[in-house]
Amino acid sequence: MISLGIDPGTASLGYGFVREHGDGSLEAVHFGVIRTRSGTAMPERLFKIHRELGRLIAEFEPDRAGVEELFFSRNVTTAITVAQARGVILLTLQSAGIPVAEYKPNMVKQAITGYGGAEKAQMQEVVRLLLELDTVPKPDDAADGLAVAITDIHSYRLSAVNPL
Repeated sequence: MISLGIDPGTASLGYGFVREHGDGSLEAVHFGVIRTRSGTAMPERLFKIHRELGRLIAEFEPDRAGVEELFFSRNVTTAITVAQARGVILLTLQSAGIPVAEYKPNMVKQAITGYGGAEKAQMQEVVRLLLELDTVPKPDDAADGLAVAITDIHSYRLSAVNPL
């Protein structure tokens, strides 16, 4: 099974494709970021996200996807633009027929490190260890996308064992 994990953003959208092998081991298939330029009209930025994400889905054919939920802080403008990107992401995944699960940031931290308040450096190191990578995945947004994919695989595995 391959899961696509997405850390939404309009300037930098992090993604990671993680494969779970039959023995339960995990492998980073591909990861990176989709970048858009500030100053570019929002419709153009959102279309680039849609187009690039669609291309990645066609190339790597994930079985499912996990998307990080919006963490609302004090910057309303940033929250609105990230929400717009999330809408495009969810639409692109749905259009491709990919089942989607959404995860709060503290759920991802809990699933990866065992602690919902983990620091970014802790998260990145555990992602590196779980995927048996030589170095911490860069940039940070890509590492976050991998973390969401790992969370999605673990969550899916648990739901299959313990259906509601």
